Amino acid sequence: MAAAKKRVASGTATGLGSSGWTERVTGGVRVLQVAALAQIPWLVHGFSTRPGGVSELDGERVLNLSVTDWDKRESVTENRKRFVSALGAADATRGMELVALKQIHSDVVCAFDSPPTEACKGDASITGEPGLLLGVQTADCVPILLVDPKNRAVAAVHAGWRGTLARILAKTIGQMQMRFGSKPADLLAAIGPSIGGCCYEVGTEVAIQFTSQFSDAGDYFDELRTGEEPNPLQWLNMMPPGHQPPPKNVLLDLRKANRAQLIGAGLRDCNIFVSELCTACRRDLLFSYRKEGAGTGRMLSVIGVREQASGKVQKYLSLMKRLKYVNAGRRFTRDEMNER
Repeated sequence: MAAAKKRVASGTATGLGSSGWTERVTGGVRVLQVAALAQIPWLVHGFSTRPGGVSELDGERVLNLSVTDWDKRESVTENRKRFVSALGAADATRGMELVALKQIHSDVVCAFDSPPTEACKGDASITGEPGLLLGVQTADCVPILLVDPKNRAVAAVHAGWRGTLARILAKTIGQMQMRFGSKPADLLAAIGPSIGGCCYEVGTEVAIQFTSQFSDAGDYFDELRTGEEPNPLQWLNMMPPGHQPPPKNVLLDLRKANRAQLIGAGLRDCNIFVSELCTACRRDLLFSYRKEGAGTGRMLSVIGVREQASGKVQKYLSLMKRLKYVNAGRRFTRDEMNER
């Protein structure tokens, strides 16, 4: 396997669009990671991108990570192997089993203590079991990865507008609290590439549903319209009453909506990392269902607890327990490090 090259983002100059994010390049496969999460020795995580695969799409080789009508199953299998290998050191992902969901745009959270015999229907997964690599597939929807550094628990969330409306992210955090004793203030969250508020058009009926559920829904839209606003100049379009054109669509920022759910659930602002990459704008790097249709590929966002730390990592942990560990501007106590 080709040696991995790692770049740290520092604004839009790197092409990642967000500070605090890194890019790992291995054999042409580009994996996006959050620097703060990458510092946790027992954690494996990453967001896939478009380049570096063996699948053929419109004359180019792409890293499609989902079985589709246009792609071969063996190509998807090879792409997944390449992606997992590119996540980090070989021992970090050796023996880890990918756990994907049968996503249904719901608020269902699946908990895993062992590898499932068949795909679970739902849109979020949680585990504290080493060796399981939780994954969600996206091509515009919002992928969110959560980690509890103290209890060594992780979650992967798929949030489209329906899941966001149903508060799947908040419910996932609730499940982590119940099952692992997680405290929201300790959680780290990574909101990966998705369609941005610049491109995601929805009907006013969606805006109505959001305003009925969220008091701050006006912040999620470029211009909050419900379609019921009076139009005093209807006579100008020369159409009879009852035959007016439908109201214009509105732009919805799903990343902002889900970030608000994280804050509302108790996460600290400094522990939330949001990618500003828009899938619709960056089709050179990402897949977009909205812009390319059903014939496009799918990306995979994964997170897991590695099976066993290597000797090098063990030495690192031992050293950090003797010292005070500084991460993202926060100094952890000796007791906190013992829990890591």
